[in-house]
Amino acid sequence: MMRLGRPREIEGKAGAMTVTFDDIKAAAALIEGKTVRTPSAHSRTLSEITGAEVVLKFENLQYTGSFKDRGALVKLTSLSAAEKAAGVIAMSAGNHAQAVAYHARNLGLAATIVMPNGTPQVKAMNTRRFGARVVFEGETIDEAAVRAREIAKTEGLTFVHPYDDAKVIAGQGTVALEMLADFPDLDMLVVPIGGGGLLAGNAIAAKALKPEIAVIGVEAALYPSMYQATHGLPAKAGGRTIAEGIAVKTVGETTLPIIERLADDILLASEEDLERGVQLLLEIEKTVAEGAGAAALAALLAHRDHFVGRRVGLIVSGGNIDMRLLTSVILRGLVRNGRIVRMRIEITDSPGTLAHIAGIIGDADANIIEVYHQRAFSGLPAKQADLDVVLETRDMDHVHDVMAKLTAAGYRCTLMGTRTPSSAM
Repeated sequence: MMRLGRPREIEGKAGAMTVTFDDIKAAAALIEGKTVRTPSAHSRTLSEITGAEVVLKFENLQYTGSFKDRGALVKLTSLSAAEKAAGVIAMSAGNHAQAVAYHARNLGLAATIVMPNGTPQVKAMNTRRFGARVVFEGETIDEAAVRAREIAKTEGLTFVHPYDDAKVIAGQGTVALEMLADFPDLDMLVVPIGGGGLLAGNAIAAKALKPEIAVIGVEAALYPSMYQATHGLPAKAGGRTIAEGIAVKTVGETTLPIIERLADDILLASEEDLERGVQLLLEIEKTVAEGAGAAALAALLAHRDHFVGRRVGLIVSGGNIDMRLLTSVILRGLVRNGRIVRMRIEITDSPGTLAHIAGIIGDADANIIEVYHQRAFSGLPAKQADLDVVLETRDMDHVHDVMAKLTAAGYRCTLMGTRTPSSAM
C-alpha cells in the first residue's frame, strides 16, 4: 500500500515527531498493573467470513470500557502538583470522560467533563459514578470543547485533551505494543479514528516494532475529518452516527502530521457497515462493541479486497453502547439478514382465513410475531383486507420459501420495508 504522507505539509506543521517509541515504552511501564492488559485473539469465524486472518484486540474489556484508560492515566500522572491541585477538565462523548473521571478519582483529583448533548446515557451515568461533575453543551465534541475551555479559563482548571496531547498519544500507543507481542506476524493493523490519538500512537509503536506492517485508519463516513485533512479536501462532516466516539470534526494538530507520515491508508465505514460490525462482534465473538469500537471490523467488511489473504489486527476500541441503541442495531440486523420480515398478504375478510394462513406459515417452519388487519386503510374492495404479518425466519431463502407456499395456496403477498440482506451472514 502507498503511504499517506505529504512531506511538505508535515514539515510545515510539526517537523520532528512529538511522540517517540521510547515515550510509548515508558507509558507501558507506567500503566502496567493499573490498566487491563487486554487479550488479543484469533477469530476463526470472522476469518472465514472475510477471507483475512483476523485477530481482535479487546480494548472494550478495559475497566471503563475503552482504550482511553491508557492515555488518560499517562496524562494525569504527568501533571505537576499545581495542575493536580487545580483539578482537571475534559470534553468527551463518553469514553475519555469515563477514563479521566476514573483515574482522577484514583489520584485524588477533582474532574469536570463537558459532554455533547445526545451523549449515550450509559456514558454520562458512568462518568458521574466515578465522581466527576458533568456539563452538557453543544451537539458535537467540537462545540463541547469550546465550553470546556471557557470553564477551564474561568475556574483555573487543567485541560486534558482527548487526543491532541503527546502524553495521551503515548498511552494509546501501548495497545500495539501488546498486540504485536501476542501476534508478531500481523501484516496489517486497523485502527478507529476520531481525532487521531489512537491511530497516531499505534502507528508509531507498530512501525517501530515492524516497519513493514501496514497501518490503516478507519473513520465513520459521516465524519471523514482525517481523510479530508490527509487528502487536502475541504472539511465537511456531520450527522447522526452510532459511532459518536469518533464523530470528530477537527483533527489534532499533533496527530495529523504523525498520521500523514506513518499511516498507509484511511478507509470510511458507512452507518450500515458500523451496525454490521456491532452485530457480528456480538453474535460471533460474544463481545459488546459500541459503534466506534466496531469501526475496524466495519472497514474490513466494507473493503474486503484490501485485506483478503492478509493477517489483520483489529482494535475493538470500546464497548460503551447504550442498551436501547444496541437493541435497535440487533433488530435492524435481523431484518437486514432476512431473519425478521414484514409481509403483506391480500385476503378475503371472512372467518377462517387467518387460521388458514397461520397454518401455511407454521408448516413452512416460520414463526408469527405480530399480525395486523388493514381494512379501512387498504385500497382493496370492501370484502377484502390486507393482512400484515411479522415473521421470524432463518434467512432470505426461507422467506422466499414461505412466500412461495402462500402464493401456491392462492394468496398474493409482498415483502414490506425489507432491507438488503448482508452478504456477511
